[in-house]
Amino acid sequence: MKPLRILIAEDEAIIAMLLGEVLSGLGHSICATAATEEEAVAAALVHTPDLIIIDAGLRDGSGVAAMATINAKHFTQHLFITGNAARVKAVQPKAVVLEKPFHEAALVAAIERAMRLKH
Repeated sequence: MKPLRILIAEDEAIIAMLLGEVLSGLGHSICATAATEEEAVAAALVHTPDLIIIDAGLRDGSGVAAMATINAKHFTQHLFITGNAARVKAVQPKAVVLEKPFHEAALVAAIERAMRLKH
């Protein structure tokens, strides 16, 4: 897989940091991080990442709502990370969802699935 510019939207700072380290180790670059719905939307519009990895439940908002706003302006490949995959699938049945906790191999597979999705 080619290296990607990735936006991480995660409200738990330690998870965002660890995820960034894993992604960097896989050869990807982190173009921005965000902790709230508003920050995620703003960062996506400014940085135009190749992929957004976004927590379904952000501080001060929702990752699902953030992706709806982002995609209404410019579709961006994305995958949701969450502790409750069923909640995301109920709203976004075709979404790529990775349930926490996960291993690196599952993350790689989810990124590959997300990058194949067409809008």
